[in-house]
Formats: sequence, C-alpha cells, structure tokens
Amino acid sequence: MTMLPDPSVKYSAFPQVPLAHREWPARTITRAPIWLSTDLRDGNQSLIDPMDAEKKTRFFDLLVKAGFKEIEVGFPASGATDFDYIQGLVRSGRIPDDVTPQVLTQSRADLIRTSFDSLAGARAAIVHVYNALAPAWRKIVFGMDKADIKAIAIDGAKQLRDNAARLPGTDWRFQYSPECFSTTELDFSIEVCEAVMGILAPTPDNPIILNLPATVEAATPNIYADQIEYFAKNLPNRDRAIISLHTHNDRGTGVAAAELGLLAGADRVEGCLFGNGERTGNTCLVTIALNMYTQGVDPGLDFSNIDEVIATVEYCNQLPVHPRHPYGGALVYTAFSGSHQDAIKKGFAARERQNDERWEVPYLPIDPADLGRSYEAVIRVNSQSGKGGVAWVLEQDKGLKLPKKMQASFSHIVQALADETSRELGAEDIWHAFERAYLTTDAKRFQLVDWSESHSSPERGGGPRSGGGAPTASRIFAGVLRIDGQERSVSGRGNGLMSSVIAALAESGGPVMDIVDYSEHAIGQGSNVQAAAYVECRTADGKSLFGCGLDTDVATASVRAILSAANGA
Repeated sequence: MTMLPDPSVKYSAFPQVPLAHREWPARTITRAPIWLSTDLRDGNQSLIDPMDAEKKTRFFDLLVKAGFKEIEVGFPASGATDFDYIQGLVRSGRIPDDVTPQVLTQSRADLIRTSFDSLAGARAAIVHVYNALAPAWRKIVFGMDKADIKAIAIDGAKQLRDNAARLPGTDWRFQYSPECFSTTELDFSIEVCEAVMGILAPTPDNPIILNLPATVEAATPNIYADQIEYFAKNLPNRDRAIISLHTHNDRGTGVAAAELGLLAGADRVEGCLFGNGERTGNTCLVTIALNMYTQGVDPGLDFSNIDEVIATVEYCNQLPVHPRHPYGGALVYTAFSGSHQDAIKKGFAARERQNDERWEVPYLPIDPADLGRSYEAVIRVNSQSGKGGVAWVLEQDKGLKLPKKMQASFSHIVQALADETSRELGAEDIWHAFERAYLTTDAKRFQLVDWSESHSSPERGGGPRSGGGAPTASRIFAGVLRIDGQERSVSGRGNGLMSSVIAALAESGGPVMDIVDYSEHAIGQGSNVQAAAYVECRTADGKSLFGCGLDTDVATASVRAILSAANGA
C-alpha cells in the first residue's frame, strides 16, 4: 500500500458550517475559562500501564496545587480500581472544599448508578454522561437511527436526575456530552442537548455543563470555532448552560481549536497536562494557559515551578515530555543558532537598561524565570553557535563581559573545538578553552612573576612632550618575567602603565604592539571582587591580538592582559 496519487477518491473535505456573520474572528481572549483536568481519567486510560492509587493521588495533589477547581478523577464504572480510588479520595477528606471532583460514565442506568455511588459523601460533585451522536457511530457502531440515539440521551438525563434525588447529601451537578460533536450534524446535537436540558431543568444559577468534544479532530480549527458559535447562538436557554470544550489533537491543532472555541463563546476547557490522551492526545492545558499568560491574561493556574510539574507528570504517566514541547520542554528556551543567540543576548542587555517590567526579548515569548527556569540554559553552544552564544555562557557562568571583537575571535576557537568533538559544549568546556587561550601561563612564552611601577618627573628641555607643549611625566614598568622558562628583569617607559609594559616586552625580544582597545570591569560585588581587563593589540604587520587578565588588583589585571595578548603572537 502506498499514498494515493488522488486522495479525494478516499477522503472528503470537511463541509463548511452555515454560519452567517461569524463573530469569533474579531474577538480576543480576555479572561481564563473554567479548567477541567481529565488526566486521572482520559490521560490515565491512554497509558500502557494505568496509574495505581499512589500515582493517581500524587497527580491529584499536583492538580490541586496548580489551581484546578474541577478535576475528573476517574471512570468508576470501569472497574474496582477506579471505584475504590474515588471512594477513598472522598472519604479521606483529601478534596479541598473549593475543588469539585467529576466522574465520567456512558449513558446506561447501571453505570450511572455506580458512578453516583463512587462519589457518595462528597460535598459537591459532577457526574458526566455521554453518548455518541455522529452518523458513522449511528450507522456502523450502533445500527440506530436519530430517534434511538436521542432516547439514550434522554434516559441518561433521567438517571442523573433520579440518582441525585437518591443521594441528597451531595451538591450534584450534571454534565452531558454529545460525543463526537465535531462530526455530528449541528442541529441534531442542539436537539439532543435541548432534550437533556428539558429533563434536568437547569437554571442560570445552576447551569448544566454541555461538553462539545472534537472526539476525533477532523477539520481545521476555524471549522470547530464555527461549530461552537453556531451551537451557542442556536441553543435555547443558552444562559442555563456552560459550554465546555474537549478537543483532541489528531490533526495537530487541538490547542488552536480550543483557543478559537473560546473566542466562539465557550466557557470551559477540558484537557490534560502536556496533552496526554488517546491517539495523539487531548489539548494541552499547560500550553493554552501559558499562551494566555503571554498575552497578559491571568490563566488562574500556577506553573511557577514547571520542572516539578513535569517531573510529577512523567513519573505518574511513565511518558516523557517532549524536549520541544511548548513552555515545558527541556530545549524550548534554548538557542544553539548564532544569530538567535546574539539577538537573545542583546534582548537581556536591553532589559537591564529599561525602567519597567515589560518583556521584550527576541525568540523568547515568555520569561523562563516566571516558570522557575534559570537563564543559564537559555543559550547552549555547539558548532552552529556564534559569538553571542559563547559570550553569553561566559558572562552567565563566570561573569566575564568580553568586548565584541574579542567575542568574535574567541568564538572561532570554540567552533573549532565543537567541530573537533562533534558534540554540544558545556560551560565548563568553554571556560577551559578560554583559560587555554588567554589565561593559563604554563607553557606560555611570557609569564608574570612580579612587577612595580614608578613615575619619572619631566625635566626642562627633555622628556616626552604632549602636543609640542610642556614636558610630560612618564611611567616606568619594572618587572620580573619568566620568558621562555627563564626569569628576567625587564623595564619599559611609556605614557601609561600599559604602554610601559608594551615597551618592556619590545625591549626584551617580545612582539612590537600598539594598543587598539582596552576595557575592564569588576566581577561580582563587594570589597574583594576580581577585576577583569581586556585588551586588543595590533602588531606591526597588522595582526590583531586579544588578551585577558584577571586579578584582585585592576592594574595587575591590566598587566596580565597585555602579556596574554603577547602570548597570542
């Protein structure tokens, strides 16, 4: 079997929705929806090894901590494991007063009764009943017509009503799903939902939850949004219903469909953390919530320590979160590309100068620190990286702020190392390469042993002059250097310390150089901080040499920087 040259003989385009004057394209999400996590049910059923009670409890506690107020805790009619867990959750008092558990069941009398029994004793609870309405299910799965399918929904609504009356100690709420909503005739879905509402008699103060699932994602997200808007505009007594979304990710657009569904008038979103679920999974609640956050909308969920959330989800599901998963993946705040690294580095530098908290850093739609991620892993270095990335790592790890030209020069050294090793380079690799290039004195030609500086007063009629005017004072560098392994006393005279060091080197057989650029800065804060000095020199033949010196004394750091450049010759 191969892909068909003309897939239209086998597959048909999804029909458009007859929606005139659609309003959702002009809307903006301005507030968070009601969130429902289905991790303990829908996410659990999709696992190779379903969660045991310990894992489900750990996951439940995570959801509560994150701020979920409605949690689907299981499918109690599926077997003793789920039933016993849910009953234990209720009896243990583990459910906070502001959190409402939900259970799911098919529209069958015995299953609905079992579902109510599992939640007996709860302060409040939601029982969620569903039955499939779509043509393919009516024809292929059930062999029923529309009237038969509608009768199943009505009977389920009656069972909800009667079981709630049987157990009056709980504040019961009801949810109905016209399963396979996205592939069902819209008017038929509305007809069935209206019939269910007629039995349960919801009010604006006690609304029913109507969940409209894209059980199998079969069209583009705009089609789903049209379906939601059409449903909301044509449902009688719309003010007595909470419209809930449950999108799947078969086409890879589950998040987009849910977001557009909210624009279309929905009030609630069901899904799983990091999109777990059958087939390609449910919509990812973390992604939708943090998408809102980046638009200035409080999602009402707290992912301040996203690594803890990921660790718990991976432990409970025994499934990894993909390293490229939005917001949570290990690599989503990481740049290897040189141009990306340079833009990010400049973005962080600009933040240090700005006077407000407004976030504007290229390539980073969210501040990783808001989710508990450090900046250390934002830029990582391999053979594709550039000067900005290398400089960022040195600044974050060692506090060094290399001048721009020195960044470019050192990046060639790092790139050669990355090509040679064929792997990502860590901060330690980069630091060792920097030490070898600029700092380590072993086996270098010029090594500082000791030094001192003195000033010579100008003499009338002699000495250096500035601009042909009065004689100027000069500075004398006197030092002990180890040159080619032998200690030698050297001296040089110049207008300043660094020019006198260069003169001493030239007189001792070292390279003849001129200073092109010099900069320095403190590393850290306090009275005993180190100074970093950087120098760019040019030789007589036009070659650029770079040097760096580190010392608690800034003058000594400058001397070391000159010697570092000389060693580069």
